[in-house]
Amino acid sequence: MNVNRERIMQRIDAFAGFNDNDDGGISRFSYGRADADARAWLMQICRELKLQVTVDPVGNIRACYEGVDSSLMPVLVGSHIDSVRNGGKYDGIVGVVGAMEVLTVMRENNCLPRRSVELIIFAEEEGSNFGTTMVGSKTLIGKLSADDLRHLHTEDKRTCLEILEKSGLDPGKMKDFVLKPGDIEAMLELHIEQGIVLEQEKKRLGVVQAIAGMTTMEVTVCGTSNHAGATPMYLRNDPMSAAAVLIEDIEDIAANHVLESTVATVGSISCRPNMPNVIPGEVTFTIDIRDIEQDAIEKTVAQITSCAEKISQERKVMIRFRTIGSSKPIRLSPRIMDTVKRAVSSCSDSWMVMNSGAVHDAAMMASITDVGMIFVPSVGGKSHNPEEYTDPSDIALGCQALLLAVTELCV
Repeated sequence: MNVNRERIMQRIDAFAGFNDNDDGGISRFSYGRADADARAWLMQICRELKLQVTVDPVGNIRACYEGVDSSLMPVLVGSHIDSVRNGGKYDGIVGVVGAMEVLTVMRENNCLPRRSVELIIFAEEEGSNFGTTMVGSKTLIGKLSADDLRHLHTEDKRTCLEILEKSGLDPGKMKDFVLKPGDIEAMLELHIEQGIVLEQEKKRLGVVQAIAGMTTMEVTVCGTSNHAGATPMYLRNDPMSAAAVLIEDIEDIAANHVLESTVATVGSISCRPNMPNVIPGEVTFTIDIRDIEQDAIEKTVAQITSCAEKISQERKVMIRFRTIGSSKPIRLSPRIMDTVKRAVSSCSDSWMVMNSGAVHDAAMMASITDVGMIFVPSVGGKSHNPEEYTDPSDIALGCQALLLAVTELCV
């Protein structure tokens, strides 16, 4: 059985048409208009493939290709279709289209697997709505409850629960859909690398052995708002300058960490009252800390909070930290890695074992089942922006490897 490269690229291009952004790049947030249209289109294809489609109370989609032995646990394969603001058209989509292609090829060849294969689409992977990633998969494994969703909110203070209910979903019923250890045989996810390692090493496929954990924090620096012209420099309690010093310290802490895999990013910042002639009274920014070692993440957080205490005393400002999301580093299943290695080596000699600096829904699923991931190269290492690109031949190769891995696990 072989995948169809032309069909794969047509479906990737079709997903790119579901877009809430007219200014370049892809903006497709979960529970928005473009997301709803993309989901409807996707589910129609699933029904044409005679898959049994269900949508859980937070919007995760599962489409089942039934196996001949219903007593066997299914294999899940998929990714996500939501995007960051002004993102690219390959992140998440390559994994979803790859999973769609696997099931399409199996149906075309009248393949009857022993165990069921399920396409899974995770809602709100990127965290673009609520500032915390992987809401769909976290809820699916019971890490987030309906009550937790009341405390997640958008920039305009709409809660996750409110948005879900407005979309016709009922998170209060999610407990009936939560997956537990023993419910799933394995999960496979195909994804673009979102980094430059494969390109630098001149490899076409990556077998992921570990996924970085992450801690996302919101930092609020409170000072004294006052007139920009009438307040002498030595009488200021300026939270913006204090935040600037702390942000520089954050970069230095991550850059000089003993592990090269430690990264820390300040990606969002706002201030109040946000006027050019007013010293702000409050500055808020986020910190995204990642590493493949949990100890390194915790040490980085401790160093940052220590620096904040010093800055707070020196500049007479108050600095508060709030953790808004976290996930632990994951070592992927050796059993599934062996399956993936056999699959990629059957497709190409150009592959390597590697780590993932980006987090994925697969990391959440690893707490309840064995997980494997396949990477394909990102040209120039670019992702989360309109320049994101992966060569169609590499995408097709990744899809072929995914097909071989799925069939080994299921047939």
